[in-house]
Amino acid sequence: MDIQLIPVEQFQNFLVVTARVAGFIGAIPIISGAQTPARIKTGLVFAVSLVLFPIMEKALPEVSFSPVPFLLLIVNETLLGTLIGLIARLIFTSVEFGATVIGYQMGFAAANVFDPQGERQVALLSQFQNVFAILIFLALNVHHLFLRAAVRSYELLPPGKLNLSGDAVTYLMELVSHMFTLGVMFSAPVLAVLLFSGLILGILARVFPQLNVFLLSFPLNIGLAFVVISLTLDLVFMLLRREFDLLGDRFLTLLNYLNF
Repeated sequence: MDIQLIPVEQFQNFLVVTARVAGFIGAIPIISGAQTPARIKTGLVFAVSLVLFPIMEKALPEVSFSPVPFLLLIVNETLLGTLIGLIARLIFTSVEFGATVIGYQMGFAAANVFDPQGERQVALLSQFQNVFAILIFLALNVHHLFLRAAVRSYELLPPGKLNLSGDAVTYLMELVSHMFTLGVMFSAPVLAVLLFSGLILGILARVFPQLNVFLLSFPLNIGLAFVVISLTLDLVFMLLRREFDLLGDRFLTLLNYLNF
């Protein structure tokens, strides 16, 4: 019985598709963390590539499959997914940044836990807010955007057309600056209450010198912070939902800039 072998050109096209899909799959914040086993990541990339390859193969242009150009093309395709993942990762970074500021102000500066996604120590409150953002990310099916963006990217940005000399870098810098603004928005209600609490305690310290304001401030600030956090979870949800809803447009904008 004759066994029909896969043509080399078709297999190389499959590798090109797999490289871009691997970049997009690896860019998903939930999957990119170290807590996801490498076998699951590899299996997911291979399964998604098999499903999408018949659709994407039609959009693949004629490319050179010499060793060096082909290797550069694979790196180019993987880099594209990394840039897309950076946009989504900035939202989680802003959540972590805002929660870290809150934690320091409420007295949790030394309370750190191990973050399995980044494999580092983070503030306790940052880990809580990060898990909350991940749950919203999954509940809104935002991870599906990465698969849709992978398919749409072949229409807007064919393989080998990545161009970082245009407005893409400027656009990414704008998103980074927006990250700090978003972090302040997450922490603003709690910081305002803690600032008002510090003002009241300062007045009490002047009126009643015998009052130990330092010891009183710890339980008071922690209690007030947790109350405000619980009351503003709906606000955090609305902010996160708005940012996640904008991810699709941001993906397309970045792809258009990378094609100039």
